[in-house]
Amino acid sequence: MGTGAGSGQGQLFLRSLLFLLLAGPPAPRPAGGQLRYAVPEELEHGAFVANLGEDLGLDVATLSARRFRIVSRAGARQHLEVNLENGILFVNERIDREEVCEAGGTCLLHLQLLVESPLELYRVEVEVLDINDHAPTFPWQEYVLEVAESAVLGARFPLESAQDPDMGTNSVHTYRLSPNGFFSLEVQMRSDASKFAELVLERALDREQQRTHRVLLTALDGGVPERSGTAHILVTVLDANDNVPAFDQSSYGVSLPEDAPAGTLVIQLNATDLDEGPNGEIEYSFSGHAPPRVRELFHIEPRSGQVLLKGPLDYERANLHELYVQAKDRGPSAVAVHCRVLVHLLDVNDNAPEVTLTSVSTPVLEDAPPGTVIAVISVLDRDSGDNGHVICEVSPDVPFELRSSFRNYYTLVTTQALDREVVPEYNVSITARDMGSPALLTRSTLTILVSDVNDNAPRFLQPSYSVYVMENNAPGASICSVSALDPDCQQNAYLSYSIADGHIHGMPVGTYVSINSDSGHMYALRSLDYEQIRSFQIHVQAQDAGFPPLSANVTVHIFVLDQNDNAPVIISPMPRNGSMATELVPRSAGPGYLVGTVSAVDADAGLNSRLSYQLLQATDFTLFSVAPDTGELRTLRSFLEQDATRQRLVVQVRDGGQPALSATVSLLLSVVETMPQTLSDFSEFSPPPEASSSSPLTLYLLVSLGSISFTFLLAILILTAIRCRGERCSRQGDGCSPPLCHCCPGSRPSPEGLKTSNLTVQPPAGTMAATCLDIPGGGPPGYCYKVCLGPESAQSDFMFLKPCSPPRNNEKDPGKQSQLVQHLRVSKQIKQPNMDWLPPSTQRPALKRYQIRHCGNRGSGWKG
Repeated sequence: MGTGAGSGQGQLFLRSLLFLLLAGPPAPRPAGGQLRYAVPEELEHGAFVANLGEDLGLDVATLSARRFRIVSRAGARQHLEVNLENGILFVNERIDREEVCEAGGTCLLHLQLLVESPLELYRVEVEVLDINDHAPTFPWQEYVLEVAESAVLGARFPLESAQDPDMGTNSVHTYRLSPNGFFSLEVQMRSDASKFAELVLERALDREQQRTHRVLLTALDGGVPERSGTAHILVTVLDANDNVPAFDQSSYGVSLPEDAPAGTLVIQLNATDLDEGPNGEIEYSFSGHAPPRVRELFHIEPRSGQVLLKGPLDYERANLHELYVQAKDRGPSAVAVHCRVLVHLLDVNDNAPEVTLTSVSTPVLEDAPPGTVIAVISVLDRDSGDNGHVICEVSPDVPFELRSSFRNYYTLVTTQALDREVVPEYNVSITARDMGSPALLTRSTLTILVSDVNDNAPRFLQPSYSVYVMENNAPGASICSVSALDPDCQQNAYLSYSIADGHIHGMPVGTYVSINSDSGHMYALRSLDYEQIRSFQIHVQAQDAGFPPLSANVTVHIFVLDQNDNAPVIISPMPRNGSMATELVPRSAGPGYLVGTVSAVDADAGLNSRLSYQLLQATDFTLFSVAPDTGELRTLRSFLEQDATRQRLVVQVRDGGQPALSATVSLLLSVVETMPQTLSDFSEFSPPPEASSSSPLTLYLLVSLGSISFTFLLAILILTAIRCRGERCSRQGDGCSPPLCHCCPGSRPSPEGLKTSNLTVQPPAGTMAATCLDIPGGGPPGYCYKVCLGPESAQSDFMFLKPCSPPRNNEKDPGKQSQLVQHLRVSKQIKQPNMDWLPPSTQRPALKRYQIRHCGNRGSGWKG
């Protein structure tokens, strides 16, 4: 009886853990282009086997989406499973190696792993390693061995073999006999590496002295820890029967087809005994160490020695059976003799191929390119040799073919373009035929649906659309409707409307108009302004829901009808870098100090363009005020110590329309002790983005200012040329006084006089009024020029030139004088400013400062 039968599942788990620690973690081993792992048996559920995601190079995050799974036959037990979250192969249920692999040898679990998008197939082999979970056991707890007293020394008596389902070193490793004075033990090995014991007579027996002998036979396996089983042997000494049976051969070999029916004669054994009577009558039986499987499949006739087939054979399960037969006579003290019979099974074609559709991608798009994978097909034939070699094919009248990826796996792919309108559905017959004789085949039908593709673009009912919309329309109001048709069906005919990307006056078209994607109704998203935009066009796209989607475009012309609506536009001050406008105010400023002027324009006319200014928000309303007509910002009182050094003001400009429209500007005033010589935001005029992009009046105003500046510079250049020319001519009797007029003809000023005629005259210190320098000139009709400089333009050149007519007494060269007059008239007629676009009088100071800033600087450094 087994002495190491174990103490339950706890010891089994400890042995498995010890095995894992000694063997190390399972590492993938390439086996013919596939991964191979090793795992001991009897592991608990969830035990780690391998990291398939890492070993196969797959992205663990996409395993679930790609349906990573193990493909197995229907009804097969799923010993292993894959965790889709981390790609780890783990034990799904306890693996009993002796149950999974009854035939012994290397025990392999063949796994087929499938992952989709794209479709990939992997083969993995997992070797189930044996652990020492079984102790050797004997068929009987007590065994009676009869030995004739006449047995010679060295006679051998085969003993009952112990059975251990484990394999390798974990199976029966050796036998041990309890000490005694008559017998020794020798261990023999069979052809399958299994071992059995023989009792060897070492000392002559004497039945009269001792009729029986008791010994203890112990079978030990080679596992760690070592396990054992015992049996008691009772040796009975018999009287002499001096002849034993003898077989013709010690070993026999026979071949038998696996489909042989029960009762088939396997072999006729023959043994002879020279004795007569009962001592010469021979009986045949299986030896005690014959495996139980052999006793189930074969039967021996005791008297005739015929070995008959008892149960069904299966070549795929075991292709060799080893029978141990004994023969002994019926006389007293009969001695059994033994022989071995090897039964080799011959494979027959008794298994038809099995066809399994591992993965099917249907329906198939009709524009699928040739070579598109439709399905993965696996075939299996459990026969061997030619009987297990399978050829898979499809009928030739379909646009599909089978391609073999590797043995017994095929992919069904397209061979040409499909046309759903011609054949909407295919019934593909797949035939798997083995190479046996006669050949066995299996047919499987796969239905493949062909889905439609989007091959028709939408078409609008009109080539273009024209729409008229009154300005100041309500946002969200419907303005028109477009419609298109698509001859496709179902989803490919479902149309959605959209507006193509574009810009209207620098703004995205989507901020002006929207469209209902289902009905094609168009809506105005904003109230349109005739003064800003009179007409525009948009491109409407109709797109179906096919893949890829097809579309058509149509142009919609939208014309805006005029109404009176424009809000004031503040042109000064302008904020810098997107922040609010800033200005410095001296702390010493008294009441009425002019901080700056807020200037605005309104594109409307009449009462709608009459602007009024008011202080909307202020840090301290008692400190500042705004003139309602001019927009001048002045102080109301002197600054106190407790007044904040930073004052934030919000000035509102309103027009006279009904309802009134308004605009606001935020100012940040900083109270300083001393004023630096820098220009404030009030003196820097640059059109705001809104005005430049949305108001034509602002654009015209800028063009006019540029024209005036250009005319001014051209006049200066012409006058300079005339002056230089007049200095070279001498005139007698000129009424001009050379010290006073350096442009008079006939006078040649000295270098000192030229220095005094420099137009960059600095005004007296502390002078607030404008500084003017009169420069009289000679020649008909006698012009004199006056340069006017503001107090803040001390570092600038002259700004404006005015013609004057001082009294003239002498005109000595009428021809040159008339030529000079004509030249001056031409210069005056070329670049006259457009007075129609001048702003109101309240806004001109800001524009003048802008002119001085941007036009005067271009003449900086010019000397008369």
